[in-house]
Amino acid sequence: MSGAKILFILTGSIACHKAGEAISRLGQRGYRVRTVATKAALHFIGTAALEGLSGEQTATDIFAPGGALEHIHLARWADLTLVCPATAHTINRMAAGLADDLAGALLLAHDWSKPLLLAPAMNPTMWSHPATMASVARLKSWGARLVDVGVGATACGEVGPGRLAEPERIVAAVESALARPTRRLRVLVTSGGTSEPIDAVRVITNLSTGATGARMADHFTRCGHAVMLLRARGARPAEEPTREETFVTFADLDAALTRLLETGEYDAVIHAAAVGDFSVEAVVIDGIHHLPGAGKLDSGLGAAPVLQLRRNPKLLDTLRARSRHRAMRVVAFKLTQGADEPTARAAVTELLKHAAADFVVHNDLSTRGTGEDAFPADIWRPDGSVAVRCRNRPELAAALEQLLQEDPGPASEGILPPRNDGGVGASLLPPGS
Repeated sequence: MSGAKILFILTGSIACHKAGEAISRLGQRGYRVRTVATKAALHFIGTAALEGLSGEQTATDIFAPGGALEHIHLARWADLTLVCPATAHTINRMAAGLADDLAGALLLAHDWSKPLLLAPAMNPTMWSHPATMASVARLKSWGARLVDVGVGATACGEVGPGRLAEPERIVAAVESALARPTRRLRVLVTSGGTSEPIDAVRVITNLSTGATGARMADHFTRCGHAVMLLRARGARPAEEPTREETFVTFADLDAALTRLLETGEYDAVIHAAAVGDFSVEAVVIDGIHHLPGAGKLDSGLGAAPVLQLRRNPKLLDTLRARSRHRAMRVVAFKLTQGADEPTARAAVTELLKHAAADFVVHNDLSTRGTGEDAFPADIWRPDGSVAVRCRNRPELAAALEQLLQEDPGPASEGILPPRNDGGVGASLLPPGS
């Protein structure tokens, strides 16, 4: 959104020199940047440099003549506020709501309908300190967004997480936060694995972490879409401020999907949850049937337990039928292990036969790399063609966003047409809420 107004707050870190490069790049891209520097920041960069980079006067003092209301005026003026570099001291003060200088007052007066970005910079031990981690979590729960710290050598000579992100990454985060999609989507993302109780302390589950679903939710949220993340209780949560609900068992997930799809109007479901194929019907020990989840079974007595399982129906096959928005699009996931191309194609084709999915994301366990976001995957269309080949989760999220924003074509007779009313809250709420 070139021409947008950026309030750029610098705090006391040697990384102020990298922040200056980000200010310059934002100006070159057509953004109007106003800078605010704390007293500590001025030990690392001067007002002359900041004014030269931004072309605007730098504010430093809450009690400057004629500036008594700058903490309100600047907060209202900005389309986006960026704290860069954000020191541990600043982050902890923000989380405590302290406002004894201009930067603190500006952040306390922040309009939460607008983006607030934090680009941390500090020693690795300071970054991992419980106080800092708790403050970051608190600020994110209020709606702040984090520009991920870099990992490597810091100015103090230690190595680890805590480096200020590179200027190009900071600029990209600003542009992402200001982005307005061409077609705003209401997206339901499922993630994580179901767990089925054997007794009160033992379960049958799988190894899904929910990382893929969380990445999908974060990407769509950052790009301005309305997102609901329905994740397993132990799965990775979203990093961006996103509506979330949790489930444990297949039955929990089944019920939640019915309720959400019947009461909300979603343009798409990204069904990344690893749903268990079986639930426990009963646990049989010495001919005695025990209900699953009812008390703790004594592992030292009797014969080895026998689990009686029942097959769970395929939730994927019913998603569109449950939805009150019948033009909703469905993204399915298919995982294989060591499959060659013909085997992978056959697995995807079989899924498409019964799921009626609009896209199938296929990935194979044997091709995954060691990086956290390594996720080689192909996005298949119903006609058996590969729409996009992705190397990692960020590429997958971006590709799915682009595909889902494509015009799905006219709705069939008797099917509700897609709606694009642009409202974040109302678009995912039940009618009459």
